[in-house]
Amino acid sequence: MSNSTTAIADKPHLGNELACYVQTDNLEMILPAIQALEAPHKIQYQAQKLAYHLPLGELQLSELVVYLPEGMLAADIESVRKTAIKSVLAWHKGYLSGQKADMVHAIEVLVFDIQFKSDIEETSHVADKDNRHGKYKRLKHDFPARYFMEDLIIDMSDNGQLLQIFGWHDWQSILTALHTPCELWRFLRYRLEQLQQSAISHVPSFESEEALINKFLNSSTLFTQAIAIDNALIKYGMQDAPNAALIAMALAQKNHSPTSQMYQQHMQQAAILWSQLNSQMITTVSEKFIARKSREQQTELSHWQQQILDESLFSRHELVRILYRHPKQQQSLQQQGYVVHQHSYECLGRHYVLIFYGQDAEGQHSKKAIQPNLAKIALDVATRLPIAELHHVIVLGIDFIIEAEGSFMDIDLWIQPVDAMSQRERQLSKQIQRLQ
Repeated sequence: MSNSTTAIADKPHLGNELACYVQTDNLEMILPAIQALEAPHKIQYQAQKLAYHLPLGELQLSELVVYLPEGMLAADIESVRKTAIKSVLAWHKGYLSGQKADMVHAIEVLVFDIQFKSDIEETSHVADKDNRHGKYKRLKHDFPARYFMEDLIIDMSDNGQLLQIFGWHDWQSILTALHTPCELWRFLRYRLEQLQQSAISHVPSFESEEALINKFLNSSTLFTQAIAIDNALIKYGMQDAPNAALIAMALAQKNHSPTSQMYQQHMQQAAILWSQLNSQMITTVSEKFIARKSREQQTELSHWQQQILDESLFSRHELVRILYRHPKQQQSLQQQGYVVHQHSYECLGRHYVLIFYGQDAEGQHSKKAIQPNLAKIALDVATRLPIAELHHVIVLGIDFIIEAEGSFMDIDLWIQPVDAMSQRERQLSKQIQRLQ
């Protein structure tokens, strides 16, 4: 444990993205061992469990907040801390025993937050106005590999159901550093492997979450999926050669080149921008969905948002790079408009069509002419792509608007689900389209 700090007000972009994947209502966790400490120690607690259906698997996230009186002795704080963890582990064991076998493939996480209050009132409403404004102090505490080896003695072979524990500060650092849901999932799997290795070797594999995050971001794991997708695209004839940017980044990572840090910064910046663009696109689309007030429409909206957010650091980098290239294109090309095809480097089944509207308002490729036909364009692309795994085509209609104060993008969005088709079915679909 370390010193206490004030609460961090800013929420990482990844925290907002995770909210799109919540599958269930909050499940309140009743922890009798902590309840027994409330009166004698003047403490309060809140505990809940959330399920996030991420693209790569189920994230079961437990959140525990314990409110302690200011001035509490360090020994008493540690005692409460140990009791709280044992209580959550007992609840967690009971919860898992009542679940289906497929829960083995989920990732279980506990985020443990300890806050100090100067005066705890006799009320159940512990998350009051002062707390929401970040006026309480938080205890900065962590759970490195050594903790799981020495203080928390559990069966490390139970890999799918091991509860990974994080202090609040470390969890926020993870969300800030990783940026995407798929990277978060891979990091948690990576961390689990490190904990298991520590148990086998009896040597702690990491001393801090910061060190482990850096180790993960500098490992070859970061580009494994992108390389697999790149090879598949070549096999399907979608591209003639490997992606040059991917080769450069992967080699820099492998050789620990100084340029790897620059590449990481570029990917992180792209990830944040893609998250911001997602918010813009979904806000625009949601107005139409909300107007219909249908539960099915709301579910579809959530599905749309998940499809866009299901992109890795590298995949987001490639999508944003296309957007940044536009102002550098020939003026004639910008004027008449053009199309760029970009496949996802996270999911082989997802393909993007970026349509840059022509600047001539009455032209053949203007926003006025193209926007009403985004769905038809998506269907046409879906039947033409030779990828058997294809399940979504995402069309972005992009309008670059230049004004006195600067330029900005207005993006139209259409996401088309694609049914699996054999090669024969795909050929027949093309023939029918020609007849129409």
